[in-house]
Amino acid sequence: MKRAFAFVATSLALLAAPAVLAQGYPTKPIHFIVPFTAGSGTDIIARTVGDTMSKGLGQPIIIENKPGAGGTIAAAQVARAEADGYTVLIHSSGHALNPAIYPTLSYDTLRDLTGITPRAALPNVMVVSPERGWKTVADVIAAAKAKPGALNYASAGVGSATHLNAEKFKLQAGIDAVHVPFKGTPEALSDVIGGRNDWFFAPLSSALPLIKDGKLQALAVSTPQRTPALPQVPTTLEAGVPGSDYTFWVAMIVPSATPAPVIKRLYDEALKALANPEVKERMTKLGADPFTMPQDKFNAFIKTEMESAARIAKAANLKAQ
Repeated sequence: MKRAFAFVATSLALLAAPAVLAQGYPTKPIHFIVPFTAGSGTDIIARTVGDTMSKGLGQPIIIENKPGAGGTIAAAQVARAEADGYTVLIHSSGHALNPAIYPTLSYDTLRDLTGITPRAALPNVMVVSPERGWKTVADVIAAAKAKPGALNYASAGVGSATHLNAEKFKLQAGIDAVHVPFKGTPEALSDVIGGRNDWFFAPLSSALPLIKDGKLQALAVSTPQRTPALPQVPTTLEAGVPGSDYTFWVAMIVPSATPAPVIKRLYDEALKALANPEVKERMTKLGADPFTMPQDKFNAFIKTEMESAARIAKAANLKAQ
């Protein structure tokens, strides 16, 4: 009888543990793990929303940039972390491509990690150096077709959202170009400005100041509709490349065993932050739109995105080197 009572008591304590954890959560700083370098689109969104979330949570949010391998190094770190809500992955839509091109990942994207909600959707913008003299997407396509394989393009890493965007564009435009990956967006942008790379589908949040300063020429945005941040710039669809549209999203992801009450707290604070007028204004200036989903719908969305990314990877014969 004593053993049975002890078993029941232990079971009830385990069931109550998540609620107790949520009541006191958070009691220490939260770490946002960003898979790209500071100044990358994902990093900018992480900081923009994180500052306001920190106030709502009553604890500091520490941004840790862990670039490399298309975001898989950071994702693996979070998958192995304690599932207590103090280690949160802020990843981009490249998260959905990684399983298709990294066959030896140390984590399972759907089993070991769970999405909380997206935070933002924003365009990538196809940028070139003004010195190239290209004014339209058609100019780039013509140059690529004149010398197949002679042009190169930058990305924020193999398996990143910027990589997938460019590969989708290449497939739909019927061109060949050499991929040059970097650890983050700022490094890639520097090479395009310097003329060492021909073009780059850069997150608008990172590229916009350089476009406004005349250091980069914007040829098209990747989203199905134009962005108010660059109303004069056409979409790649309008530029004559059907099926080339791509939306870059940034989201919060945690270890799958994270207690539901903790996930709900993070979800609620993210929504509050995104509804904050100051955050909304900053997002608008970055060319980003707040983008949220309930957790169950977001995880179904991730699965759908993985399937779509896998089809593109197969068609483009993408493999991590």
